[in-house]
Amino acid sequence: MQRRSFIKKTTVSGLALALVPSITLAQDKDVEYSILELMGKSDVKLYGKGINLRKEAHNAFIEMKRAAYTGGIDLKIVSSYRSFDRQQVIFENKFIKYTDAGMTPLDAISKIIEYSTIPGTSRHHWGTDIDVIDGYQKVSGDVLVPSKYGEGQPFADFKKWMDENSEKFGFYLVYTDDKKRRGFKYEPWHYSYAPISIPMLETFRSKNLLQIYKDEDFLGSEHFTSGFLRTYITDNVLDINSKLL
Repeated sequence: MQRRSFIKKTTVSGLALALVPSITLAQDKDVEYSILELMGKSDVKLYGKGINLRKEAHNAFIEMKRAAYTGGIDLKIVSSYRSFDRQQVIFENKFIKYTDAGMTPLDAISKIIEYSTIPGTSRHHWGTDIDVIDGYQKVSGDVLVPSKYGEGQPFADFKKWMDENSEKFGFYLVYTDDKKRRGFKYEPWHYSYAPISIPMLETFRSKNLLQIYKDEDFLGSEHFTSGFLRTYITDNVLDINSKLL
């Protein structure tokens, strides 16, 4: 595979939570996260069958799930922790699918990053983020479709409950429907456990990601340029719910 040369030209050094009982929302500034950990390349201790989150996030999710039951909602995780290797498979499969359908490599990458991250940059690498739905609803086809969360749709009650309650447990919607927000499209199913993910993002954004990505080599990555990566970091990694920054 052709190697990339964009790193030679450019380097980048870095581009009021509500308290509820038994949920600690203070951010631990003393915890250090390695770049391998942040990129999903090291082992992370995960908790809960079918949950797979860091301990504090797992415990908060269990409390939120119990509360949701009283509102007639069964919080069911569709996706949580995801390793670098798993994200690479997702990215490469989509790259093959789109290029085989006639898209240029650059158009394929643009299509992929409407909803999927570049391997190593996914918040799902952290053990803090979840894609979650209402398990009581019997929905055919893909459940992670924004239209299914609108008024009168299967996940409308789920969306209403989460809007009113998720932040009480430390979980915040990541990719909001703010029309001014750039990057990934609206994902009404993707929530992040803020007490851990905020300091993790702070550490991640302090790293020289352009320097790091010169050593990454996966299908499609040879088409990345320094300009593309700078825009991707600004729009897709950092243009999120402001409460998570």
